[in-house]
Amino acid sequence: MSWVKAILLAPGLSKVRGGVSRIPLKGAPFSEVPLQARRALHCSTASHHKESSLASRPPEPRPRSVKVPEPHEELFGSSGGDRSKGSFLRVLQSFSQHSVRKRGHVDFIYLALRKMPEFGVERDLEIYNQLLDIFPKEVFRPQNIFQRIFIHYPRQQECGVAVLEQMEKFGVMPNKDTEFLLLQIFGRRSHPMLKYLRMRLWFTRFKNINPFPVPRDLPQDPVDLAKLGLRHVEPDLSARVTVYQMPLPNDMMGTEEATKPHIVGIQSPDQQAALACHNPARPIFVEGPFSLWLHKKCVYYHILRADLLPPEEREVEAIPEEWNLYYPMKLDLEYGKGSWDDYEFDIDEVEEGPVFAMCIAGAHDQATLAKWIQGLQETNPALAQIPVIFRLSGVSGEPLTPPGMEKPEPGPLPEGHLDDDERGQRQQQSHRGS
Repeated sequence: MSWVKAILLAPGLSKVRGGVSRIPLKGAPFSEVPLQARRALHCSTASHHKESSLASRPPEPRPRSVKVPEPHEELFGSSGGDRSKGSFLRVLQSFSQHSVRKRGHVDFIYLALRKMPEFGVERDLEIYNQLLDIFPKEVFRPQNIFQRIFIHYPRQQECGVAVLEQMEKFGVMPNKDTEFLLLQIFGRRSHPMLKYLRMRLWFTRFKNINPFPVPRDLPQDPVDLAKLGLRHVEPDLSARVTVYQMPLPNDMMGTEEATKPHIVGIQSPDQQAALACHNPARPIFVEGPFSLWLHKKCVYYHILRADLLPPEEREVEAIPEEWNLYYPMKLDLEYGKGSWDDYEFDIDEVEEGPVFAMCIAGAHDQATLAKWIQGLQETNPALAQIPVIFRLSGVSGEPLTPPGMEKPEPGPLPEGHLDDDERGQRQQQSHRGS
């Protein structure tokens, strides 16, 4: 029956379709619709408004960057102006009491490592052991082989390595307490424990490798600091350090004689003998200042030297063959040398003149160094017959002009020394005035 109903309804549907198609459309056809109306059909009101507005909007102001305080910063600020070891230990204890579960201990340890130089505890082994004690115990230790292969708790292990690296930077040697803490926190097969074993190996080997060690705590007295610096510059152990002038005490700094800097010099017996044999016709020179760094302190020293003698005036000292260790009488050594072996090295040998003495002074002017030369004349009488020339430069390396040798400012020239152009201009001005 369904298909019979469809046959009967088909003619009615065709009549309705034809009636709809025959209805005329009023107005112009769609192809003749103006462009603005066609654009309004497809564009939104917001885009149409943006195209119609020609004035540009002012740029929006950028938001200001607000410095966010670091976590646990208030613990270090609560100590006030007290920057000592006791206040730093109180900060560590307050963190342990505030956070029983040790939440945020990694951020706190990184912050404490940055704050250690401010409190002056960057070389204290006890403080580093207290920092390691903040880690939770028996939590970060690997329990199986897979946790050992893949880094177990990598952020905590990196923090432990950072503590040991700062100890290495400041030359702090870990002890048995450090080893016990690392075993209790990270286990034996972990990266902090491997770093600890390497430090124990190499620190003991390189601890005394420097033949001229500098003490960790430098003297605060400028005279003692000058003596220490001169001992490091002079290789001869038989050299004698002499204090030619002591600085004034603090109670005399307000007087006229307050400008009295310290003068400390050093000279060896070989240098005294070389200065006694120096030709008085050749001048000697005072040069400097040259910088010398002792840890984080910089001192400046001056030298008393002479130019190198020409080859025809040099005296070659004859060395007996039995005393000559550099060129022995007979040496038969046969080594196999290949075609690719090259024993020739490019060495730039620069010959310099002899150095007779050195000094460290509190001032770098010629008047202060002249007092040093006067003090040297007491132990070196031949120095009084030798002309001394000062070749001084500033701390930045620029040469200094001796007093009394400044160039005069150019003044007005007399009438006889005027140029032709200037003389003609003056004559024209006189004619115009008349």
